[in-house]
Amino acid sequence: MADPTPPDPASDVPAAAGAGTGPPVVPFAASLADYAELARAALPPDVYDFVAGGSGAEAALAANRAALDRIAVLPRMLRGVDQPRTDGSLLGRRHALPVAVAPMAYQRLVHPDGEPALAAAAGAAGVPYVASTLSSATVEEIAAAGGPVWFQLYWLRDRAMVRDLVDRAQAAGCTALMVTVDVPILGPRLRDVRNGFALPPQVAAVNLPGSRDDLAHAGIPGTSAVARHTSAAFASALTWSDIEWLRGRTDLPLVVKGVLDPRDAALAVDAGADAVVVSNHGGRQLDAAPAGVTVLPQVLAAVADRCEVLVDGGISGGVDVLRALALGATGVLIGRPLLWALAVGGRAGADAAFALLAAELRDALTLAGCADPAEARDLRTITGG
Repeated sequence: MADPTPPDPASDVPAAAGAGTGPPVVPFAASLADYAELARAALPPDVYDFVAGGSGAEAALAANRAALDRIAVLPRMLRGVDQPRTDGSLLGRRHALPVAVAPMAYQRLVHPDGEPALAAAAGAAGVPYVASTLSSATVEEIAAAGGPVWFQLYWLRDRAMVRDLVDRAQAAGCTALMVTVDVPILGPRLRDVRNGFALPPQVAAVNLPGSRDDLAHAGIPGTSAVARHTSAAFASALTWSDIEWLRGRTDLPLVVKGVLDPRDAALAVDAGADAVVVSNHGGRQLDAAPAGVTVLPQVLAAVADRCEVLVDGGISGGVDVLRALALGATGVLIGRPLLWALAVGGRAGADAAFALLAAELRDALTLAGCADPAEARDLRTITGG
């Protein structure tokens, strides 16, 4: 698939769907990272905090950006690169970018079109979309939006519901299964506690009927309703034997998300994983956890080419994708920047964001002297430089 065409700054970016008699204008963004401040202005403060916040003192959240900024890439010169390709392989399939949309819960919090709109934009951009167990649209609705969809699984106390979710994802046409292993309990999201955050009535975890979803809507000052809901729904004692059981239930490529210790990455491969995602959950779980890119080289050494290795956490543009590739990652997951774009412009905002990302990656590859993302993996890096 051809890369999306970047927006023309003179046209103020494509228009969003929904308001006015003609197509309204999506606020102009010069970079993918710009959408964060645009979304802050557009969203209710408690919703913005729910998406933007990390756990505890938010040290792990800050570490993600700081770690990326410490990675310097040594560009190559006189390589004859004019128009680099941006496509790459993830889980054995070619995609327009070496990028997948990270699983993110409750996307109708930020825009009424929610997950299907972002999934459709990802499909149009040639990028896999990862549908969360806690989506506010069904996996069937998301898969029908077009484009490759992977399904992200949270392990539930009710194993029958786990089996049902896996079967539904396969029947809907999802092309991979991603199990998140770093959420035995929800990390203490203090912004949500201070806000007494609860889901509004029109937003729910619709893939989990009968899972005490009412808890997520019951606002109590000084508590997080979402944390109460996940505590009731999620199984906290997941083991590697559960991953082996899951491997035996599906022929889909299996991705284990949320490993940081290289020993766990090796165990994931032993349990049947086709890929791991090196991740601190966007700084939203253990607040003492390092950034994924910090331990990425050790994880790559531990798995020794036995599986693909993706990374996430703080990725906010094409230069960050280049950094991850130069460190040896197969690809990256990008989350919040795309959700912010959805918030400010719905489907059109998401389309503009993917176009910006493709343009940023193309520029970064050109400046680094790389004809494609595969060549970026041969670049050298300096950490701390």
